[in-house]
Amino acid sequence: MATLTVRLPDDKHMRLKALAKRKHISVNKLLEELSTQAIAEFDAETRFRSMAAKGSIKKGLEILDRLDKALQDKN
Repeated sequence: MATLTVRLPDDKHMRLKALAKRKHISVNKLLEELSTQAIAEFDAETRFRSMAAKGSIKKGLEILDRLDKALQDKN
């Protein structure tokens, strides 16, 4: 496992701490979850662009529909 140092403004750090506390997790776990979400969104966009480049509009729209549903389920 890697260690990463991130510099944040104090107010943003305090807000992340408050969010983590509300979710009953550590700031480290919160950042891990947020990074996982960002990577998943990036991967979905990459797959969509790949399929779009191959001319599969139907498959691309199916991926976008799944992404929309996944994001709605999280909220």
